[in-house]
Amino acid sequence: MKKVRNRHGQSVGVLELGILGAEGLSLSRDGKKETVDAYCVAKYGTKWVRTRTVMNSLNPRFNEQYTWEVYEPATVITIGVFDNNGTNGGNNKDGKIGKVRVRISTLESGRLYTNSYPLLVLRPSGVKNMGELHLAIRFTCTSMFQMLLHYWKPLLPKMHYVRPLKVVQQEILRRHAVNLMAARLSRAEPPLRKEVIEYITDSNSHFWSIRKSRANLYRLRSVFSGLLGTGEWFQDICTWKKPVASTAVHVLYLAFVCLPEMILPIISLWLFMLGVWNYRLRPRQPQHMDTSLSFADNVHPEELTEEFDTFPFSSQDPGVVKMRYERLRSIAGRAQTLVGDIAGQGERVQALLSWRDPRATSIFMVVCLVSSVVLYVVPFKVFVLLCGLYIMRHPRLRRKTPPGLVNFFKRLPAKTDCML
Repeated sequence: MKKVRNRHGQSVGVLELGILGAEGLSLSRDGKKETVDAYCVAKYGTKWVRTRTVMNSLNPRFNEQYTWEVYEPATVITIGVFDNNGTNGGNNKDGKIGKVRVRISTLESGRLYTNSYPLLVLRPSGVKNMGELHLAIRFTCTSMFQMLLHYWKPLLPKMHYVRPLKVVQQEILRRHAVNLMAARLSRAEPPLRKEVIEYITDSNSHFWSIRKSRANLYRLRSVFSGLLGTGEWFQDICTWKKPVASTAVHVLYLAFVCLPEMILPIISLWLFMLGVWNYRLRPRQPQHMDTSLSFADNVHPEELTEEFDTFPFSSQDPGVVKMRYERLRSIAGRAQTLVGDIAGQGERVQALLSWRDPRATSIFMVVCLVSSVVLYVVPFKVFVLLCGLYIMRHPRLRRKTPPGLVNFFKRLPAKTDCML
């Protein structure tokens, strides 16, 4: 018989987690209980663990240790703290005190991380610090070669790329997976309730939230801030706000044009030196929940009320729902205008050779014909050199109006006139 192959592949290391305790826990339900019956739940991969419940303590000590086999470094371990509201035989849901997520790939091999992580919970009244969780985490790599090799392997099995699932199918499968997991773990000893499974797995993370949308937009702007900063720097070079820097850029540009084979080696060397320079600024501790990044520290109460509202049927008054709808229409209107502008620019590019504007297409064809002759006669290095010097020319040689190519492009027709 053939040996059954492990679907996870070869293990690359061992993850050790020590749940030491918590301090300064707050009540999960104000006015319902006088103390906290805390317990922790940790999930990594398909393995779930639960600590014992420490009764009547705002500073519980667990001192429990667990281990997992690590097959993929780009994974996350989640540790949640809950308030056991069923100790007296009640059927109340367990309260959420907070959770911590740690990515395995951010841990140095063999190093023991002993830190306190804030337990933050977002409520309709705002974000609240529920206390601190003390953890000891260590990732020990057993095969450095296999772990480095994993960075080049696909994250999912081959069939996920051959026949990828649609977004709707992924949502349905995620919901079914949470239900199956909750049904299985509810029969464990001690059992885990469904609200615990949903909180650990973030099953409701795809629901609409203005706060999350604003946070994601800020993240997107932060990602492109370097590109925007480069554009502003190049604009300063072209306007000669710093003559010394502009002169140095001109000299460097001339050197690159004369020696184009040095461009890629210099860029690669520059990236290497940048990584060496940033090594001294590397993060020394795992990341934790960031309220500023999540836009949870100054969010409007109405936005939080909408985020915690029931779905798909709202529990609020029709007037409140109408107000939210009008606000969403305003946001969608701005997004609609932006998408229309981007589509219009693309349609103008298509109109260059579509003969929708016969005169514009004729001009473009003549320019292409003349350009083909000029580019054939003039050496390519000379052409690139002249283009660069023209773009970075001194402000005295510039006009305050847009160049002719920009004016020509803006006059091209788009399909905006055909929209109802």
